[in-house]
Amino acid sequence: MWSTTRRSIGARTFVAAAMLCVGACSPAQPVGSAGSSAATSVTGAPPSLGPTTVPATAAPTESPHNPAAYVEGSPFDPAIDPANFVEGIDHPFFPMEVGATFIFDGDEHVEVEVLAETKVIMGITATVVRDRVFEDCALIEDTLDWYGQDAQGNVWYLGEETAEYENGEITTTAGSWEAGVDGALPGIVMLADPQAGDAYRQEFYEGEAEDIGEVTAVTGTVSVPAGEWSGADVLVTEEWTPLEPDVRERKIYARGFGVVRIKTIQGGNELTVLTGADLPDRSTGEAGVACARA
Repeated sequence: MWSTTRRSIGARTFVAAAMLCVGACSPAQPVGSAGSSAATSVTGAPPSLGPTTVPATAAPTESPHNPAAYVEGSPFDPAIDPANFVEGIDHPFFPMEVGATFIFDGDEHVEVEVLAETKVIMGITATVVRDRVFEDCALIEDTLDWYGQDAQGNVWYLGEETAEYENGEITTTAGSWEAGVDGALPGIVMLADPQAGDAYRQEFYEGEAEDIGEVTAVTGTVSVPAGEWSGADVLVTEEWTPLEPDVRERKIYARGFGVVRIKTIQGGNELTVLTGADLPDRSTGEAGVACARA
């Protein structure tokens, strides 16, 4: 998963998420015009002074609401039934429809594309999402992320194949992992019905990939070059990893388009925002510089 802090954390957090709503309900269109300055106001978001600790008295559950619940100090062993997974990713807060592309700019230039290819992981036919990071249109990171959606609408992160580049040569593939291999376990990148306070493991490969997410607000306002959204069309999460407890990132999602703003709020100040998105039936913002096709 892609993140503005991915190289320092060593586990990626670009979220492709899914729920069965997009096909049934029309995504809200951005209000206002493209090209507005990046800004945000989140209703009900708590201050972020460090990783949120879920009370130790709580017990991990495997309910349809949060089957990857995070409880500090508790073991993680999610129940995965391949027969309970569906084809494709269509969550309204991160639709990963085949052919969709997303362009991000700011501290990094990132190009994301949902590929037509699939990969079978733990018996699940995963959607493959390619994200590439560029500096002056020179490729510095190339990743294939693998996602699956269960019948309840939760989107699971099943691993990644990543490589970093320098002068056109691969320098490392550290951070690559696959669920079901060498003890690695899948986690959730987007709950079917996210509620403020929900905390969940996004991945678990001990010592290598241990990202955790928490829903901090289910309404708000956000303005980025690609557009503006408000109210229940906005979802906010914060993410961190016990491997780098002093780094914390806030992500803001817009209904119908997915993540639109990523800000490091602790341990850095990187900011990356959506400048354009092109999906099969809708688009927003400008395409920006498409380095991958230059």
